[in-house]
Amino acid sequence: MAMSRRIFVAALPAFLGGCASTLQRSQVQSPHLLPHYVNMYAAINDEPFPIPAPDLSKIDPQFYRQEVAYNSGHAPGTIVVDTHDRFLYLQQENDRALRYGIGVGKAGLEFAGIGVVQHKRAWPRWTPTPNMIAREPERNLPWKNGMEPGPSNPMGARALYLYRNGRDTLYRIHGTNEDWSIGKSISSGCIRLLNPDIIDLHRRVPDGTRVVVLQRGADTVA
Repeated sequence: MAMSRRIFVAALPAFLGGCASTLQRSQVQSPHLLPHYVNMYAAINDEPFPIPAPDLSKIDPQFYRQEVAYNSGHAPGTIVVDTHDRFLYLQQENDRALRYGIGVGKAGLEFAGIGVVQHKRAWPRWTPTPNMIAREPERNLPWKNGMEPGPSNPMGARALYLYRNGRDTLYRIHGTNEDWSIGKSISSGCIRLLNPDIIDLHRRVPDGTRVVVLQRGADTVA
């Protein structure tokens, strides 16, 4: 089935973050934000490591998590990653989707097509690939044996590991504390979401979830 790209943003978002009941509402500083987003993106303090509230003034509001009308042509529960427009969609029933803003790293532009979430991790370790070490040795060589989980780990609070035909693609959907990078193309990494957003996505999708990655200029996914 060919991919439809019809997207109509809903007037008001209908989904609240899965961790809303544990958030500290005083952390988001912008006075112009709707209370809905203040709740959604406030600090999270019941994780193994504290997650500060992102500075939403650094992010275009279109990249805040929200429900939209979206007809991907794929079954509900499918993740669709649109690397060009910097959105990740979790397809829902009735041509609706939950949309997340993403930042796209170089590795995120090196895969197109269909894979599955082989497994998920909370507070994952991170080990740079040989290509990442070669590209940015000063930044990545010190961590060739891996970095422990924590606030400085570039994988953030959660990660989804994408496989195809039983083989690791090295493609990751993961969290980040670098709020300014959402909606942008960045030098390293795969597909990053704000930590509150990857926590929300992580709890919604099981292992085996189908993932469709769209790249501009790539063949239409069937």
